[in-house]
Amino acid sequence: MLLVTLQSYNTQPSREFQHFDLPSRGASVGLSFRAIMLLYINILLLCFDLAICLAVGVKNGQHPGQPAKYRPLPSLREQAKVEQGWRDERIAKIPDLLRKYQADAWLMSQREHAEDTIWWSIKNATAFDSHRRTVVLFHTKSLSTAKLPNPIVWVDNTGQVWSDLRALFEEHNFSRVVVNTDQDIAFAGGLHVGEHDVLLSELGEKWASRFVNEPMLAVEYVATQLDGQLPYYRMLQETVWAMLEEGFSHKVVRPGITSTEDLSWWFREKIQEQNLTTWNQPRISVLVEASYPGWEGTEDIIQEGDILHIDFGVTGLGLNTDTQHMAYVLRTDQESSEEEAPDSLKEGLRKANRMQDIVFANMAVGKTGNQVLRESLDQMKKEGIEGQIYCHPIGDWGHGAGAVIGRACSFFSGRGIDHLPGFLNLPEFVPIIGELLLLPHTYYSIELYAYHFVKERNETIRFRIEENAHWDDNSHSWLFVRGRQERFHLIDKRKAMSNSLTVQAP
Repeated sequence: MLLVTLQSYNTQPSREFQHFDLPSRGASVGLSFRAIMLLYINILLLCFDLAICLAVGVKNGQHPGQPAKYRPLPSLREQAKVEQGWRDERIAKIPDLLRKYQADAWLMSQREHAEDTIWWSIKNATAFDSHRRTVVLFHTKSLSTAKLPNPIVWVDNTGQVWSDLRALFEEHNFSRVVVNTDQDIAFAGGLHVGEHDVLLSELGEKWASRFVNEPMLAVEYVATQLDGQLPYYRMLQETVWAMLEEGFSHKVVRPGITSTEDLSWWFREKIQEQNLTTWNQPRISVLVEASYPGWEGTEDIIQEGDILHIDFGVTGLGLNTDTQHMAYVLRTDQESSEEEAPDSLKEGLRKANRMQDIVFANMAVGKTGNQVLRESLDQMKKEGIEGQIYCHPIGDWGHGAGAVIGRACSFFSGRGIDHLPGFLNLPEFVPIIGELLLLPHTYYSIELYAYHFVKERNETIRFRIEENAHWDDNSHSWLFVRGRQERFHLIDKRKAMSNSLTVQAP
């Protein structure tokens, strides 16, 4: 790796970016020592990935056979090395993406605390905000630009960047320069209006007329995940399951005493203990007919016979998870003593699992999100299942770049911006981002709920579940990262003196 020193193209040599020098098209490239080492590392990662799956007894579409374990992340220093490697590998793919979308260059301009959305997917692992004004230019490494760093980066507070950029444009005569000005897709619309105005005034009409909006360039770059990320993503997912299995147990919950707020804060503390952060704060609720959409059940004392639900996401190594699980608090009094969840609840969860199967069956790469949604809803109708689907990409962001399959829309309830429940007001067609195509090599959050009438309660409950999935090249299909919930987490106060966890029998 070489540090970009931009020479005449940079008034201040940047320490924020590194780059690969890619071979020119048609160049003869031998199998270098570096290439052999990368191949060796990838083989080790695949073996590590397989070992994790075998250790926990996970098959796709099945509840894991063994209790989850907390999987500590490496040291911060090692994490930075790992993330930097991913970042360099992803950036090396940008020239091919530019050629795919028939662009010569990709230009970003941002100021400290006002970064382009793409910044967070291209920055160095140890970088935070951009510095001063940071201008980034990616190019195709064509014949004329092959010897230039890629990206070319200016960190400037003098205005010198503009004369440098004009000279660069004149020398290489770029005809199509992508700028992130899309009005509908956040990942392709990160150029702030002030920076856009500066670009227009400083570069002039000649070059501004060559700016183009190509939203799929940003979407595909952000959405695409690497093979080497999956073993670490599995580690994150297993840690999430370990939290769920501990939090939804007699070890933490004392029926009649523990509140949903108490349990939510327990999860927040546990996330912190694991050196993770969160993009979606844990929220526990007691599920009743009126609990979603809305706030019924989120400020309750947990009682025996309650159905519990959690929605939360953790962040680590630049990756994000998004998970919803359900738990049941067993009745322990002598007259109505229970050893597992009632059959009616099991049936509700089975319906939600069947919806996951239906979505997977329709999630073909190249379809639009709305096609998948429509086909899935049609199949549900044939099978007599009622519910809603609102799946989304995930990865660099909790709600990531790419096609959504259904959509939740928030509303302001007067309880503050951190209390926005989802209103599923676009159940059958999502404009714009629902019309994007599903891409391979991405992660998805399979988020949905099934309606099921629970006779004992005389209520129709939404059985809300969510698991993360990845694209698998071998099977050309989507697989759950760590199985899925097919059994309720069980809370049994009779086991308060025992070290074992209780799960619903298959």
